[in-house]
Amino acid sequence: MDAQTVASVQFIQRQAASLLLYQFLFEEEVGRRFVELLQALRHTDVDGLACVQAYGRWFQSLAASNQGWQEYLLMQLLKADNPFSRRVQQTELTELPPALVTAARHDLRVLQTLYGCTSYRLSQWVQVIAQLPAAPVSWVDDLTCFSPAIALHTDETMQEQLLITKLQTMDDWSDALEDLAAYYQRFGTGFFAEYCACRWQSGKLVGIAHPDPIRLTDLVGYEAAREALMKNTAFLLSGYPALHVLLYGSRGSGKSSLVKALLNEYSDLGLRLIEVAKSDLKELPVIVEQLRNLPQKFIVFVDDLSFEEDDDAFKSLKVVLEGNLTARAQNVVVYATSNRRHLVREFFGDRPRPKDSDEIHNWDTVQEKLSFSDRFGLTLTFEPANQDVYLQMVRHLAVQAGIAINREELEFQALQWATRHNGRSGRTARQFIDFLQADLALSS
Repeated sequence: MDAQTVASVQFIQRQAASLLLYQFLFEEEVGRRFVELLQALRHTDVDGLACVQAYGRWFQSLAASNQGWQEYLLMQLLKADNPFSRRVQQTELTELPPALVTAARHDLRVLQTLYGCTSYRLSQWVQVIAQLPAAPVSWVDDLTCFSPAIALHTDETMQEQLLITKLQTMDDWSDALEDLAAYYQRFGTGFFAEYCACRWQSGKLVGIAHPDPIRLTDLVGYEAAREALMKNTAFLLSGYPALHVLLYGSRGSGKSSLVKALLNEYSDLGLRLIEVAKSDLKELPVIVEQLRNLPQKFIVFVDDLSFEEDDDAFKSLKVVLEGNLTARAQNVVVYATSNRRHLVREFFGDRPRPKDSDEIHNWDTVQEKLSFSDRFGLTLTFEPANQDVYLQMVRHLAVQAGIAINREELEFQALQWATRHNGRSGRTARQFIDFLQADLALSS
């Protein structure tokens, strides 16, 4: 084996082992396979079969992630969740413990060294050590391969691109520590840097890789409610006190779609959406405490909300809406949708009569039930769509879908559809357009 090649492998191996804060990048598949490849290169067998196989496994992990090695390192650096990235979100860099800052600078220099260990370079080492007639195929040119998401030109991805470009041109990555700290402070790290939408499931947050792509421009009607909700969300994003919101109205009117559209409109400004089922509302105070000190702004989304009598979830939500001895988290609001104006079911038998002898102050209980929805600071009403609004929705969706048919024919079919199916609503309009689009495509 070539002594210089072996020495180079040993150096990279020692550098990788010396990371103090960013060791986590070797916990992912690509990172683990990289370490295994270095080990196989350093302690290969006589015919070099082990290092060839290790390279194949590493190459496969790169292909599965659709990332080059250098892109993987950069993206892991930007999304890092470690003591430094967490502390710097809450404390200025100059106020952090000197040892923590020194360790971060050390790791940036190490990562720069690993960044220089390209796929092409590793394939050359494999060729030399395994004595192959040709080097194994290397992954795409690492210097120019970056995530397609950068092309979206959102604020976050633009800042991401600027920081990546700066790192590529720097002689010493440790000089970019202040820029990296500013990025962490603005966009966060870890789970919420990777996922814009998630749900609370089995006692933990689970990321949603493909959230509903609906946009505000897809929605027509209820302009007053939409403007009010957008303004309240702007308060949240700007750091001002925002109100908890109840979106109340008829089924299919677009209440849930409006909330989901906010995420696609403002996710690049740090907005995150957390879906919580009514059955999990008892854990809502725990969820809020996990979010309190994070830099992002959160909408806790509860769909189709209503309560039965003596429902424990009723009490948990009440604590979050009204507060207790713990100060309210200023970066969290609850947006709930419901088909019921009074969220707690009430029966005629609940109303006190003179002969009742069970509860002396029974009217107080009734009033508590009736006024629960008032605990939301803002209630937005979605009335059933009249014919004009329904047809406006249909025309708007038809334009977006590229359906070019006579307006009279479109409206006639839309009204027939509403009569035969679920009545006039935004949901019905969407279902009609989806059906019509497919029908026209197949019949053409």
